[in-house]
Amino acid sequence: MTKKSNTYKPDWVPENAGKEFATSVVKGVNPKDIKKTEKSVKTRKHLEIADYVNGVLGNDRVILARTITLIESNSASHNETAQKVLKEILPNTGNSLRIGITGVPGAGKSTLIETLGVYLISKGHKVAVLAIDPSSTVTKGSILGDKTRMENLAREENCFIRPSPSGGTLGGVARKTRETMLVCEAAGYDVILIETVGVGQSEITVRSMVDFFLLLMIAGAGDELQGIKKGVIELADALLINKADGDNKPRALLAKTDFSMALHYIQPATKGWRTEAHTCSAATGEGIKEIWDVVEKFRDITGANGVFSERRKNQTIEWMNKMIEEKLLSEFYDNGEIRKELEKISGKVLEGSALPPAAAETMLEFYKKIRK
Repeated sequence: MTKKSNTYKPDWVPENAGKEFATSVVKGVNPKDIKKTEKSVKTRKHLEIADYVNGVLGNDRVILARTITLIESNSASHNETAQKVLKEILPNTGNSLRIGITGVPGAGKSTLIETLGVYLISKGHKVAVLAIDPSSTVTKGSILGDKTRMENLAREENCFIRPSPSGGTLGGVARKTRETMLVCEAAGYDVILIETVGVGQSEITVRSMVDFFLLLMIAGAGDELQGIKKGVIELADALLINKADGDNKPRALLAKTDFSMALHYIQPATKGWRTEAHTCSAATGEGIKEIWDVVEKFRDITGANGVFSERRKNQTIEWMNKMIEEKLLSEFYDNGEIRKELEKISGKVLEGSALPPAAAETMLEFYKKIRK
C-alpha cells in the first residue's frame, strides 16, 4: 500500500506543470493530534520570595529580569510579592550614582549611553541602563526597542539593559522605574543610566529620581526648539552638545558658547553647583571622559556639602507622596458606585447643565459619602 503524501501543489500551479514549479504546500497538523509528554511541556519554575532575593543579590540576570517584570506587573498578587522582595533587598540599595539623560529626539541619547557605558565598564564600573521607550497608543508596549540600538554595550558582561514602555507616564518615565533602580543597585550595579523618551513632556519626574540630570543637545536645532528646552535647562546639572565632530564641530562649539552665556541667567538646579555646557561626540568618543569627570566632580562637591544625601531624602518622601496619589486615584476610579455616578455627572457636563468645577465638587462629596 502506497503511503499518501502530505504535500500538494498550490491552486495557482498549472495542472500539467513539471518540476520547474518547485513550490508545494505541506498539510498542517491538528494540535489536538499532538501527544504531549512531560518533556514537551516546559513551564517556568515558580519562584518564592527567597528565590527572587537570592537571585537579585547574586546578580542572576534571568532572575533579575523576572524580578523587574514582577515589579512592572499590574497584578495585585504580583505587587504584593514585589513589595516583599523589595523590603528584603532594601539594605543593599542606594550605593549607585543615578544619572538621568534626556534630550530632543535625534540628539543621540542611545549612542551616548552606549559609548559612556562601554567607557565606564572599562574603568571597572557595573552599569545598568533603564531605557524608557515611548508606549504604543495601541498595544501599550515599547515601540523603539533601545536595546537593539546598543549592540556593543549589550554584549558587555557588566552591563544590564532593560527597555520598558513608558505607559504614557508623565515625563516618559515608567511608573515602576524607582523600584527597578533599587533592584539593579541590589544586584551590584553602581551606575544607573536612565534614558527618557525626550523633551516634549515634563521631565520633572526624571529630576525627582536621579542624582545628576544631563540634558543632551545638538547644534543648529533652530529657534523653534529653544522654548521647549528652556524649562528643562533649569532642571539640568550639565548641558552636553553632542555630534561635535567633522564639519559640525564648529557649530557645536558655537552652541556651547551660546548656552554658556544663557546659563549665567538661570538658577542652578543643584545648590552649590554651577551648571555648564560641554561638547562631545558619542560617535567618536571624544569628550566622554570629560563629561564623566564632571559627573564625578558633582558627586564629590554635593557629597561634601550634604546636598547629595539631602536630595535622596527628599526624593524618597516625594516617591511616597506620589504613591499615595496613585493609590487614591485608583481607589476612586475603580469603585463601581463612583463609575456609575461619574457617568451620570459627565452626561450633565456634556449637556451643559453642569459646569466641570461644580461636577468635580459633586463627585468628591459623593466619594466622601460612600466612604463613611
